[in-house]
Amino acid sequence: MAILGNLAILIRSKNAGAFKLTFDIMFEDEETYRRVVAANVVTKESFNMMYGVPVKDIFLVHHDPARAIKVTIPRPISSSDLEDSDCYGCQQYGPLVNLEVPDL
Repeated sequence: MAILGNLAILIRSKNAGAFKLTFDIMFEDEETYRRVVAANVVTKESFNMMYGVPVKDIFLVHHDPARAIKVTIPRPISSSDLEDSDCYGCQQYGPLVNLEVPDL
């Protein structure tokens, strides 16, 4: 078993406007990308568990040509709101790094 942070070449989060966060998970090679997709660990349901966002509000895409998985969720607090602790959304990817990916 491996963790996503050791398999991906890049895991990041960022704003997708003031009201949404987007997450990018990118892989250096096709084999690793296919392994993670086949393991079915990056799903709407896993984002629901990690971020508490209803499944119906999660947008998830496997972008095969880029060997990337992209997920967009609503921000819990709009960017730059007085209660916002991460106005760029760049610190929200943390839970993804330790996501376990089983061996296939």
